[in-house]
Amino acid sequence: MQQTVVDHIERVAEDVVSLVLRGTTGPLAPWEPGAHIDLALPNWLTRQYSLCGDPADRESYRVAVRHDRLSRGGSEYVHRFLRRGRALDVSLPRNHFPLLPAPEYLFLAGGIGITPILPMLRAAAASDVPASLVYLGQSVESMPFVDELRSSYGDRARIVATRQQGRPDFAALASALSPGGVVYACGPGPMLAAAEDAFPAGRLYAERFRPAPRAFAPNTAFEAVCARSGRTLQVPDDESLLDVLNHAGFPVASGCREGVCGSCEVTVLDGEPEHRDDIGAPAGRMYTCVSRALSPRLVVDL
Repeated sequence: MQQTVVDHIERVAEDVVSLVLRGTTGPLAPWEPGAHIDLALPNWLTRQYSLCGDPADRESYRVAVRHDRLSRGGSEYVHRFLRRGRALDVSLPRNHFPLLPAPEYLFLAGGIGITPILPMLRAAAASDVPASLVYLGQSVESMPFVDELRSSYGDRARIVATRQQGRPDFAALASALSPGGVVYACGPGPMLAAAEDAFPAGRLYAERFRPAPRAFAPNTAFEAVCARSGRTLQVPDDESLLDVLNHAGFPVASGCREGVCGSCEVTVLDGEPEHRDDIGAPAGRMYTCVSRALSPRLVVDL
């Protein structure tokens, strides 16, 4: 974890605040567009947020937090209680949504989904690669960083208030995309579903707020062997591996608890995981909040 202090809090849209977190013990860890950090909040919750500042700035990180009316305590705390000057521990950046080289970029963002897209657009513009943004929200007032986008990118950033204008024609956007051009999208499920229908799978890279609906076989119990500690834990069919590990005293981090953030990753040394995450676990790893076991026993590096 890295030590930071809340240097600045700014309201950037209806129900959205921007936080600038300044490092207190030297330069912060480097990051690239698409990266996230975990914030360890003072109410004992850990939540994941996309970095939306400038990767060249090693003195501070910027994130934006939308107040979720069904908050489990994270965004509620940030909006109601967090104050300038508060010390916060943050994780090293992780990136499950990297910006890959391409001859042209089309960026699609919905609401708070603009946060990972902002530094991607900045990086594309700095490298002189053709890039444009279509940014959707119910109203301009609900969309963070609109003024920043307009002043920095002008007509390359198309702002669409869907209550008045409706959703843009994604099929028309797909037909206008040049050969080799790629699409990066982040936003709510219906927007991403429409993008998946319109753009070829090999040219669309998406990050979700919530996992895509999928069906799995019923949960079964399994055994988790923690190789380094020599402990064997029983994981019942009605409990996650993450919860079993935490209850046994293993401090595995967690953020989303839905398989979309990657903060609860562990290394699997033996056995066959059943991957239920939405981001694609690397070989030899699994995300313990949702994934389970296809084999009777898993050996993990804990």
